[in-house]
Amino acid sequence: MNNFFVRKYTIQGIFIFSAFLLLSRLFYIQLIDERYIFSANNNVLRKIIVYPSRGVILDRKGKVLVQNEPVYDVMVIPNEVADLDTNMFCESLGITKQMFLIKLQKARKNSPYKAYPFEKQISARDYASFQERLFEFKGFFVQNRSVRYYPDSIAAQFLGYIGEVTDHLIKQTGGFYRQGDYIGISGVERAYEKDLRGQRGVQNIMVDALNRPQGSFARGKYDTLAIAGEHLISSLDRDIQLLGEQLMKNKIGSIVAIEPSTGEILAFISSTAYDPNLMVGRLRGENYKKLVNDPYKPMFIRPIQAYYPPGSMFKPVEALIGLEEGVLSPTTRFSCGGGYRVGNHVVKCEHVHPPLDLLNGIAESCNPYFCATFRHIIDQPKFSSVREGYLNWRKRVSAFGIGQPLGIDLPNEKKGILPTDIYYDKIFGIGRWRSSSIISLGIGQGELSITPLQMANIMAIIANRGYYYTPHLIKAIGEKKIIKPAYNIRHEVGIRFENFIPVIEGMQQVVEHGTAYRAKIKNIIMCGKTGTVQNPHGKSHSVFAAFAPKDNPKIAIAVVIENAGYGATYAAPIASYLVEQYLTGKVTKPKGEIDWLKKINLMPALTTKKLSKKDSINLQQENKVSKITTKR
Repeated sequence: MNNFFVRKYTIQGIFIFSAFLLLSRLFYIQLIDERYIFSANNNVLRKIIVYPSRGVILDRKGKVLVQNEPVYDVMVIPNEVADLDTNMFCESLGITKQMFLIKLQKARKNSPYKAYPFEKQISARDYASFQERLFEFKGFFVQNRSVRYYPDSIAAQFLGYIGEVTDHLIKQTGGFYRQGDYIGISGVERAYEKDLRGQRGVQNIMVDALNRPQGSFARGKYDTLAIAGEHLISSLDRDIQLLGEQLMKNKIGSIVAIEPSTGEILAFISSTAYDPNLMVGRLRGENYKKLVNDPYKPMFIRPIQAYYPPGSMFKPVEALIGLEEGVLSPTTRFSCGGGYRVGNHVVKCEHVHPPLDLLNGIAESCNPYFCATFRHIIDQPKFSSVREGYLNWRKRVSAFGIGQPLGIDLPNEKKGILPTDIYYDKIFGIGRWRSSSIISLGIGQGELSITPLQMANIMAIIANRGYYYTPHLIKAIGEKKIIKPAYNIRHEVGIRFENFIPVIEGMQQVVEHGTAYRAKIKNIIMCGKTGTVQNPHGKSHSVFAAFAPKDNPKIAIAVVIENAGYGATYAAPIASYLVEQYLTGKVTKPKGEIDWLKKINLMPALTTKKLSKKDSINLQQENKVSKITTKR
């Protein structure tokens, strides 16, 4: 028994002694003998993320709208920082010593052993001088990256911008993105993120103690290649986009142009605009704050988010519904008398017209004509109630893409406002409202509000004589030129072809001899409708919507300029310049006239408060029927 215990304790002693020797040796190797430290530091394996080139974005003719340019991120591994000349380092990067300490502490807090971005997006020029001294900065290395560059500095709201992923986005995508990755934040960059982003690669590099690369590990056997993102061919026409942005300088509003036969968007202008290059580089955060705090809201995407009463440009829609319902014919005449009486109120007309037929009702933009048309549509004997008549009218209007998102390939598109019968029940009481209660809808005022994109789409419908394709900004993806199937679906609005003929004739007369005569283009027949849309928060908005040529139309366009007054004065000429530029490749109007429109400042004056969004997001008109005067 005693021998058993002796053997037991002897064996235990041997194990304990052996363990002690091993731990002592490890302690000596790691903390005492510097030869081993030096040996390890001379053979460091560093995994370098190889970021793919993000897909470029082209205009419809192949001109570059967005491309990539190289930048460099300075990375740090905190525990490897040693013998650093802090002053020289800070001078090389153009930072203060205080900033250096803050950044290093942040990196150490993240992990003492893992690489962390110390300074991001250093330009190629700044990197050139820093690179010469990099070997002196132990613990630091450089990560190659690329950022977006916008050669023409246009289409900021359409293109959008990219930014670094947040922890929330990393979790949301199931870990596909990692800290330091970039992702599309807005615009096309966000909508087509999966196509543009590409796929990361990894490169395993051996470096010595002085941060000098010693070649690929295992001859690159374990490396993976980065795969570049797909390029996008946009529907945008660079030339008219550039001209439109120049014409909208110092103005608030929108221009949207669509190719009717495809739904491809030719121009997408939101003003005020900004240089998209401001959202790139080391000053991006500072620039972003300035743009967000700008009282004129340059980051607000007006073509798809701003609400306006359509005003007189809605009258062709009213005429088409009246013709389809059979309450109107091309020869139907209604009296004007300078206004349309509704009880004790009068919806005024700008002129006192003799009784007009449909063509002249459109050409002269007669308010009483379309108030009468609206009442005849709602109060048809076939309907058992005003509610039933209104719901039928609402369904007809909805078919034109009003009151619902059109489905453009951009995030956060708004649907506009097409009031429901329940809404009027709340306003007037159930069973207590009549067609006369909502008569302002007949002339595009009242509670009706639409986006500039919807305005342009209405013109595309009329140009096509009864249908439209979903408006979209990207016409093809990648080398295979993939087109989304949804953009080939034809949406019918339920109006017969023959009913478009008199309406289009009237719209031609608007440009040939009517309020939009300043928009007339030599050798091109353009059909359009001006509008001076009442704005309860200030001066009226200038609106013009049109398409051209009359036969086989190539372009439909809507121009909205806030607080600019008559549609014929500003919106119509601007539209004509873009139409002529697109159809002929040049503008023949006198240069002085164009320069005048480029230079004129129509910005609303600022008060001590920020500019109200109510001009652009007019969720409910405050004016009563008695105050409505929709001008041509």
